[in-house]
Amino acid sequence: MSERKRILIVDDDLSIRTAISIILESEGYIVDAVETGQEAIEKSKSNYYNLALLDYRLSDMEGTVLLSALKENTPKMVKIMVTGYPSMDNAIDSVNKKADAFLVKPVDPAILIEIVKIELKKQEEAEAYTEKKVTEFIETRIRARALKRL
Repeated sequence: MSERKRILIVDDDLSIRTAISIILESEGYIVDAVETGQEAIEKSKSNYYNLALLDYRLSDMEGTVLLSALKENTPKMVKIMVTGYPSMDNAIDSVNKKADAFLVKPVDPAILIEIVKIELKKQEEAEAYTEKKVTEFIETRIRARALKRL
């Protein structure tokens, strides 16, 4: 990893928050973990997170409601739904609300790490592509202005 990525875990179960935090911190990620959707919204306003793991059922709101709120605050953040209540409806609802992935509890640590790495790599590639396009646009505009002056 070139720079340490920041991950937000949102789950109302302390043991799950703790276990996932330990797994991801051991991989070198900076991890914050919160219990409620409202805490997640507040954290995302004051901190940048590359990725969020969101419980589908939280004590104060549905995970998909949080997913939409986070999409507004931090559109480029990778959002992965995690649920102990797997169903086709939950998966479809999550994907329709722009979740990047959907995991079922109990989450296998190896699968969790793999999905996180894959999604963060996609994010890095998208950012690099965007930076390249902006650079090309600026260079083209500079050349065009220089040619107009001739």
